[in-house]
Amino acid sequence: MKRNNKKILRAVTVSQSLGFCRQVMIKMRTMGYEMVAVTSPGPELDKLRNEDGFHCVAVPMERHISVVHDLASLCCMIKVLRKERPYVVHSMTPKAGMICMLAAWITRVPRRVHTFTGLVWPTATGLKRKVLMMTDWLTCACATHVIPEGQGVLNDLKEGGITHKPMKVLGYGNVMGVDMERFNPARFVFHKDESAFTFVFVGRIVGDKGINELVDAFTRLQGKHPNARLVLVGNYEHNLDPVSDATRQMIDVNEAINACGPKYGDELLQQYVDADCFVMPSYREGFPNTVLEAGAMGLPSIVTDINGSREIVVNERNGLIVPSKNADALYEAMLRMMTDDDLRIRMAHDARQMIASRFECGFVQKCQIDFYKKIID
Repeated sequence: MKRNNKKILRAVTVSQSLGFCRQVMIKMRTMGYEMVAVTSPGPELDKLRNEDGFHCVAVPMERHISVVHDLASLCCMIKVLRKERPYVVHSMTPKAGMICMLAAWITRVPRRVHTFTGLVWPTATGLKRKVLMMTDWLTCACATHVIPEGQGVLNDLKEGGITHKPMKVLGYGNVMGVDMERFNPARFVFHKDESAFTFVFVGRIVGDKGINELVDAFTRLQGKHPNARLVLVGNYEHNLDPVSDATRQMIDVNEAINACGPKYGDELLQQYVDADCFVMPSYREGFPNTVLEAGAMGLPSIVTDINGSREIVVNERNGLIVPSKNADALYEAMLRMMTDDDLRIRMAHDARQMIASRFECGFVQKCQIDFYKKIID
């Protein structure tokens, strides 16, 4: 049976990641394409099926390395692809990439696309690093098209010898973009405590996000500047990469630190509005959407000198860039942000405009749609 060259299957490891491709799927459907979503079972998959009306298929996948579970996922994916017979399979996130690209190669899907939104192996060591590099190599070997989310990811893939296939960053690198109408501080009422200076972090509260260094730096800063505040928006992950016991204790006992849990929708945006500076001290990222969101909300950022972050933040234009895993440098940047009003105000003024000029969601989506048209036609 001949394949429908307008049938595209999008795959991610966990359903929470469907947000990265939902809007493009909606636009492609209006253009006559048949869009299918595949991911692990979850409420986001149910919502895409029940509210948006997409054909959705659940394939359980584990984020961590598990030979038994991964083989089961691969077999299930092969069955799905043989039944659906898409013309394009496009995966994102590491585990979905390896499983989907291998399954698509086995079932001879004509166009096999993987987007690397971030690389884990550059910060890993020993056997784990070798295994992670091998999985990325296998993903690229099975893919017909490799899209790195940003120039930094592209460079790492080349320098690490993961692939020698031609690669091209779409647009300025981000896969989702920012809805500048939704992420607009003018929509909100400020609830700031004018006597306090608030830093905000949004993301998983884990070691890999630099939380140990952030809490260390903030605790020292708050000792000299009692009006400093730190808001941590996100969940702890006790199994994958927990923060140190000392860090958790400091978070629990310091009344100036508010670990408020995850926030969504306008509740999350209010956290940006009520802050003075965004902080993202990660060890690694693909292209951190929270940095884009904070900038769109008019916040200057402090980020580490890593892929993605340094492609969004221009040092002393819309934020400050510091070395990763360096609590002293982070402390100095946070101190400077608190005490240099002229610099902070100027960076805040430029932040929103710089995001709008490069990462507005309509532009980002157009880049992806143009790519699909090119590889299908």
